[in-house]
Amino acid sequence: MAKPENNSLNPEILVALANTKMPFGKYQGWLLCRLPESYLVWFNQKGFPAGKLGMLLATLYEIKLNGLEYLLNPLIKK
Repeated sequence: MAKPENNSLNPEILVALANTKMPFGKYQGWLLCRLPESYLVWFNQKGFPAGKLGMLLATLYEIKLNGLEYLLNPLIKK
């Protein structure tokens, strides 16, 4: 199960969370930052995917859990 590496957030990770699309599943094509919290909770319970996607989803879970998703909105590329 992928977990965020440390407590400091790399700005590149925040930009990736704001602009990467979910590559599979029910929310395929959605920006990661727009995924419902319930979906991230499900991943947290079942296990995040391996690799970069899992790290991004685990980080997003922590961001949403702490009510910080507003930090991602200005980073979304129009």
